[in-house]
Parts: sequence; structure tokens; C-alpha cells
Amino acid sequence: MPHYQVRGKIPHKRHIVFKKPDGGLYAEELVSMEGFSDIYSIVYHNYPPTRVLKIDEAYGVAPEVAVDVNMQHRAFNGFDVKVSADYLDSRTIVLANDDVYVSLAAPQQSMTDYFFKNSQADEMIFVHEGSGTLKTLYGDLAFVSGDHIVIPRATIYQMEFKDENNRLFITESMHPLNFPKRYMNKFGQLLEHSPFHERDIKTPEKLVTHDEEGDFLVKIKRSDMIHPYHYANHPFDAIGWDGYLYPYSLSIYDFEPLTGRIHQPPPVHQTFETPAFVTCAFVPRLYDYHPDAIPAPYHHANVDADEVLYYVDGDFMSRNNIGRGQITLHPIGIPHGPHPGAVERSIGQKATEEYAVMVDTFKPLKLTKAALAIENADYFKSWME
Repeated sequence: MPHYQVRGKIPHKRHIVFKKPDGGLYAEELVSMEGFSDIYSIVYHNYPPTRVLKIDEAYGVAPEVAVDVNMQHRAFNGFDVKVSADYLDSRTIVLANDDVYVSLAAPQQSMTDYFFKNSQADEMIFVHEGSGTLKTLYGDLAFVSGDHIVIPRATIYQMEFKDENNRLFITESMHPLNFPKRYMNKFGQLLEHSPFHERDIKTPEKLVTHDEEGDFLVKIKRSDMIHPYHYANHPFDAIGWDGYLYPYSLSIYDFEPLTGRIHQPPPVHQTFETPAFVTCAFVPRLYDYHPDAIPAPYHHANVDADEVLYYVDGDFMSRNNIGRGQITLHPIGIPHGPHPGAVERSIGQKATEEYAVMVDTFKPLKLTKAALAIENADYFKSWME
């Protein structure tokens, strides 16, 4: 979990008088998870965060499921997903269940005329291509390719891109995203054996306070609907905040791989966990160093998880004919393993240069119409000699 942060001006105690220069009071807001029982931050606003001018008619954005029960290995060409100028329009859900949505996005323009707030899910946005700034109430968080951007639910934000060439792999989680418990001590500090460290975590650096009134559109997602709210002041009006709840990022290029004498299973590559799924980062690493080691992974029967792999870069040693931006889905109940020739190719090799992001879900995933539109339909045959 992220650690305590403070930005801007805050009073010396909670829930006391905090006056503006003109004698008025700043508006205090507690933003908390699990009611009052988990991490939280306290934000001080120029205006109360409740000043709603009007609410436009809501519209649906639920995933259009095409395959409700999948029992087939699948592959999708992620870079074939539609390119769209608008950030929200570009977000295309390809896989979904009750706990998580997996989406692709290729937005070309920054968000300038509205803000977005996901009130149904925490988001992890993996930036495959592109760079820019995540703008929030908590400050500005710069991002570059390779960053996992974690945005807690109900955080109002804007994505500002440097140019139009952007590729995003987005995980919407109905459960909070946390660091694996085995990486942390009882105080929440990352342990020495963790593949990343607090120094690798980037937090909002620049708190920009907007003291502006007007008509500000915030598109709020809840129950697979977008609710267009118009607020009477700029959402980023915080004069200061402190706490544990805020957006942050972790780069795949800062992930330090754990290796061994024989092949190590995917949990050593883990980045985040929830009660419903885990995520992993595969990065360049030395291969196994037992003299008879087979670096390629052994065959594996998924008996309680769907495995999703998003291929980022490099030569993925266990797969044939896999390129950047592709997604594979290996479902519960069907064994998968190295492609023909991969085992033999791996013997004697010293290292791999692959990059990939994995999402393993504990409930089966459904396929959307958008997924079928970019599918490599013959992938399930790819293990034939």
C-alpha cells in the first residue's frame, strides 16, 4: 500500500477551524475506503465538493458480452482496437467478469472539456505507448511508457497526453488494488525480498489549486452507466491534503525480477493483488542456472484461474508468432504451455528480454463483441506441430 503523503497547506489537527485569507472556511472532505475502516485521505477545498448545478441523462457503457462461457484458448491483436480522439470513447472492454474489466485504449487527444470519475472500480492503467500527465485533486502525476498508474475509485481525473500516439492496457477492479502481503512487513513497509521498493513508487508531485467557478462537467461511472454531473467550481480546488489514499505509479522498468536455479512460477512476478485476481510483470531476467534447467515454462493446468497475458515488448520465449500489443487468454480447465520448439530453443539460453503484463482472475472471463472483432481465431491450434 502507498505510504503517508502530504501536499499543500493543511491545519495542525483534523476537523478544526481552517480559515481562508478572507476569513471564510476551507471545506474539509474525508475520502475513505471501506467506510471508515481502511486507508483514507483528508482534503481541504476552496469550495464544498457538493455544489452540483445539474445532472444530464445517464447512458450505458456496459460491456457487450458475445461469449458468456469460454472454454477455448484465445488470442487478440490489441493494436487492432479502434483509435479514437476521445479518451473515454477509446476505452474498449475486451474481457470481463463481475470482479474485473480488461480494456484496451488508443486515445489521441487529452481530456480538455470534461473530467472522469470511476465510482465503481479502482483502475490500473498500464501505459504501453505514450506519455503525459495524470491531473487530479491530489496534484499532477507525470507518466511515461511502462508505468502502471493506479487510480483509486472515485478519484476525479484528466489525462493529458503529450501527443496522439498512445496505447493503454486498462484493468478496472471492483476490489481495491494492493501490494502482495508477502512483500510487506506488519507495518506495511515493503520488505527486502520485494521486487520493488518505496523509492520506485511515484506519487503526485505538483499540487495545482484551481480557484475557479463556472460549469465543470464530470462524467461519473457507476453500475456501468455514465452520469454527467455539472459542478459549480473546478474539481481540482484543493489547497492541501494528507493521507494514504491517492493515485500513484510503478514502472515495469523498475521491477526487479526474482530468479532461481530452476524455473520460477508466475507468483514471483506479482505486482498487485485483490481477493478476485492478481497482476504480474514479466521483465528481462537471467534464466535458471541449474546445469540441466529448462528455462521455458512447463505445461500448466489452470484449475482455478483464467490467465490473461498482455505482450509489451521483446521476444517472449515460450510463444511463437506473438507480437507487441497482443493478448492471450488461457481459461480455467484447459492446460496450456510452451509452443512447439520453445522448450528446445530455451535450453542453454542465459537470459530473456521479454516484457509482459499478466492478469489472473479467479472467476472465468467473458468475451465481448469488441474482443471477437480483433481475435486471431486459430490461436487454439497453435500447439500443433
